[in-house]
Amino acid sequence: MANTPTSLPVTFIRNLSLDPAQHPRGQAHLSAASGLVRVRQRLYVVADDELHLGVFEEHAASGTAGADPAAGTLVRLLDGELPRDKGKRKKAKPDLETLAQLPPLPGCPAGALLALGSGSKPQRETGVLVGLDVQGVPNGRMASVDLEPLYAPLRKRFDDLNIEGAFVLSGDLLLLHRGNKGDASSACIRYDWNLIAPWLAGLQPKPPGAKSVQLMVLGDVDGVPLSLTDGTALQGGAWAFSAVAENTDDSYLDGACVGSAIGIVAPDGQLRHLHRLAGAPKVEGIAAQLVGTGLGSDWVFTLVTDPDDPHIPAQLLQTHVPGRLVTPAA
Repeated sequence: MANTPTSLPVTFIRNLSLDPAQHPRGQAHLSAASGLVRVRQRLYVVADDELHLGVFEEHAASGTAGADPAAGTLVRLLDGELPRDKGKRKKAKPDLETLAQLPPLPGCPAGALLALGSGSKPQRETGVLVGLDVQGVPNGRMASVDLEPLYAPLRKRFDDLNIEGAFVLSGDLLLLHRGNKGDASSACIRYDWNLIAPWLAGLQPKPPGAKSVQLMVLGDVDGVPLSLTDGTALQGGAWAFSAVAENTDDSYLDGACVGSAIGIVAPDGQLRHLHRLAGAPKVEGIAAQLVGTGLGSDWVFTLVTDPDDPHIPAQLLQTHVPGRLVTPAA
């Protein structure tokens, strides 16, 4: 069981700004950040209403007059253009909610990034594998992945499937399903990495079955359940997640965010700590970095938000959790 939730202060770092000349609809920002990966000092972000990957330098300077030195760049993941109208775009978008960093796999000797559609609608069952070079930079190799055979067995388990997080931990690929008011149970779904990697690389016709499915009920905020929005590996088999309490009954309709949190899951799969986030930002991407050593170490969590409004930029935030709350006691 998790302890009583405590509130963590959240620091605003900057908006996820872009050169509007790069953006297909002329926006000067990403507006729906939904998955985050840090590779060295570079932040990769997927947005659920885009066909591109956002690339940002973690420690870029704040904006100044003229060109914004903190502005990110875009890497196209999928062909085509999305409608400008928000409603039409919502129906057409591939809903890339998840971004994971993968270890080496066939065809990608330095690893890869994997963007995943949520699976909440038939048009949201596409993934994109992005090869990386030894510096953690996209190397030009990109492949589309049909997620229907991976998601089909999960639809039998979850009537309203909504994959929102993924990461590799202790020899497994973990997918995170997000619950809602209609079904409060989120879930952690594990696949053996050695079995699923050949399928992701296009060398096997069918994906393996899930190794395990763990339901996760995270409590609620004012009657709205907290549900998983992303996850990241920590040390020794532990992992962390972001969660929000969004007032909606399904995976398609947006709702007001009445609360958000970071949770720590122990290597045995038990929820160890749950920390509410001050101000209830709608956090949908999380990356972790251990700073310091020994008892004085802190886990620094970098977060990105989805404001559910194309006119509002997604934000880059940070918060800290003492290392002693993450590392299992001896």
